[in-house]
This record gives sequence, C-alpha cells and structure tokens, in this order.
Amino acid sequence: MLIRQIMDVFDVLDTSKVDGAAVKKYLLSVNPEADVEVYPITGPKGESTDMVKVRIPGAHGKANGGKAPTIGILGRLGGIGARPEMIGYVSDGDGATAALSVAAKLLDMQTKGDFLDGDVFVSTQICPHAPTAPHKPVPFMGSPVDMAQVNREEVTPELDAILICDTTKGNRVINTRGFAISNTVKQGWILKVSEDLLDVMQRTTGRLPYVFPLSMQDITPYGNDVYHLNSILQPCTATDAPCVGVAITAETMVPGCATGASHFEDVEEAARFMLEVAKAYGRGEVSFYDEKEFSRLKKLYGSMARLQTKGEE
Repeated sequence: MLIRQIMDVFDVLDTSKVDGAAVKKYLLSVNPEADVEVYPITGPKGESTDMVKVRIPGAHGKANGGKAPTIGILGRLGGIGARPEMIGYVSDGDGATAALSVAAKLLDMQTKGDFLDGDVFVSTQICPHAPTAPHKPVPFMGSPVDMAQVNREEVTPELDAILICDTTKGNRVINTRGFAISNTVKQGWILKVSEDLLDVMQRTTGRLPYVFPLSMQDITPYGNDVYHLNSILQPCTATDAPCVGVAITAETMVPGCATGASHFEDVEEAARFMLEVAKAYGRGEVSFYDEKEFSRLKKLYGSMARLQTKGEE
C-alpha cells in the first residue's frame, strides 16, 4: 500500500509556497541516493512551473547496462493550486500526487533491498498558482506553460511504455468513483485495451475494471481548436511509445479547480495500480499492445502519425 506516501506527498504539496525544491527535499529524505532533477520552465506569458524528474534504476534496467524495458509514469495536470482564485490544493493535483507517491514508494523499496527489474521514470510539474480556463461542462485548470513544452520535458526516448495519470472528472462520460484506464494509444492509433493491464487493475482494486472512452480528437495535440476530454493523452502526440491514460474519476462532474474534491482512496488505488504495472512491465509480464496486430494494421491502412500533429488548415 502507498498510504504513507500519499499522506506525505499531499502534505508537501498542500501549501502556497511549494516548489520543485521542496519535492526534491522530500524524495531525498526517503532515499538520499535518489536521482531527482528539478528545474523551471517558462511559458509564453512569462509564467513558470517547476519540472520534477525522478529516475529509478532497475536491477536489470538500461541504467545498469541491462535490457529490461523502461516505463514512464507521468503525473499530468495544469497545477496543484489555482491561487488566488481558489484557496488550497485542487482536484487537478491528484495526478502529481499519485505519480510522486509511486516515486517515493519505489525509492523506499530500494532502501529495503527491493529493486524492480526495469528502470522507472517519474515526472510531473509543480505549480501552486495555475490559472483556470473556461470549458464546458466545467472549467478546466489552465497551465502557466504550453502543453507542448511539458510534453518535450516529460516524454523522452528512453521510455518504452508510458502511463499518464490525470484527474478526469469534468465530464459526463465517466461515471464512477475510483480510476479508469484508456485504450492503448500508439502513433496515432487507438488500439484495443490491454488485457494485461485489465488483469492488474482487477487484482489491485478487487473490482471489475473500468475503461474510459476515447475519441480521435483526444489523441491530437492541444491548440488545434477541436474537442479534448482533457490533457490525459497529450503525451501520445510526442512519442512512438505506447501510452495508456490512468484517469482518477468521479460519478459526478467535478471541476479540476475544485478544492476539497480529492479522495485519498482513489488516488492511492491509481498509484498502487501504476506501481504494480511497473513491476510486471520490467519483468516482461505485461504488454501494452499486440505488436503483430499493430504491424498488421499499419500494413493494411498505413500510418496514422498525422494525428500526432496539428494537421493542415
């Protein structure tokens, strides 16, 4: 379980003064040998946010000269706070909390002698003063930086598969408390849902799995003036690696800028699921997609990579 990590990370994030340095200090307190990188990125309007990257080497991972695959766990959000409009931690911050809790758990495991087979890369951004943006049916959290900037920082060539965790409550198409996963998305293709991931989800939650619907619009880049459920699948526009969204959900529509709307058990379940996927993926026990079928699709229908661009006017 990640109960302690969720509580500790939330305590670090729930302040108007939090920054990347505070997160790094916490992670180093868990494991002094942790590889934590923190730096600011500045948006087009001069506002900035702190990127946090944690690289956790596996026993047989690439960092140690091995061949085990590398998984990325991305905490996707606009901000952990919407000050001064809203006071306190907002629902949109749950993706960061979940991802950083996984990092803390893995670092703690290593101090106790437990190492995953493959490397794990965890990344998110820390912004306690993010803007809000008009959106129907509920307002979106905005961001001080462009989505493409975050993609460039979070999505690296070393990643063989990516889980993207994001609060996804401001809609009418997901109507359950907890979390839901998406189809696998790769190079502009919305592929079948991974049976392996459904197995892990059932095992960790003790319930039947939930899958949320994707449209073609959702896997295209922001800024093309078409509908997006939210930003959960935006990293798929910047990588060839298979991507799966891990959406923290609610039965009702909840704005990302709402305070008091985070549920401990939902965030912990999503984090625990991602941790278990990371364990199995490094051992080669989990596949995000069927490689033979993907090759067959490309042979029959060609490339869909144009959906990773903003297209042509």
